[in-house]
Amino acid sequence: MFRFACCYPRIAFVTHSFLPTPYTRQLASGQITSSQGLTDEELSTARIWLSELTPRTIPRNIGDVSYSRSSGPGGQNVNKVNSKATLKIPVSSILPIVPRALHAKIKSSRYMAERSDCLVIQSDETRKQSKNLDLCFEKIYQLLVAVGKAVIPGETSQEQKKRVQDLEKASKEARLRKKKAHSMKKRSRRSTGYDD
Repeated sequence: MFRFACCYPRIAFVTHSFLPTPYTRQLASGQITSSQGLTDEELSTARIWLSELTPRTIPRNIGDVSYSRSSGPGGQNVNKVNSKATLKIPVSSILPIVPRALHAKIKSSRYMAERSDCLVIQSDETRKQSKNLDLCFEKIYQLLVAVGKAVIPGETSQEQKKRVQDLEKASKEARLRKKKAHSMKKRSRRSTGYDD
């Protein structure tokens, strides 16, 4: 009779407690607030800028606008009227008006044309040039909002800060209790100096 050894791997359950690291201590103190090294002041300025941003607040003279023939169905209108709007915004003209936190994501956005170093936004969704131009500015607005939401973290509430402090305190106390228990165990193993 053959006996098979258990071929299932042993599963180790590891419990992780929250241990503050130097990086989390810096985050809690406000010295570093993101992976980009932005200060609290820069982030709050970026949050305010993002909350006040609308498609109308983007300067209309920020880039070059050109019109061309639209594609797709539309009959005679498509063949005769230049209704497709193309907005080319040089990166050098948009970066000064947006917060520093957004620069890297803007440069890596899907609208970025590497050769010309411009953001190129096109719209041919309507039959009118003016509406297509407005849609181009709407698209750049949506890009800035999406980048802002991805890069700028939300403000931490006082309850959340207190919760993190409580977790850090509980973690520290648990670590000290565990350390003390281990020390007591080691102390009990030591010889007392009496030999029987």
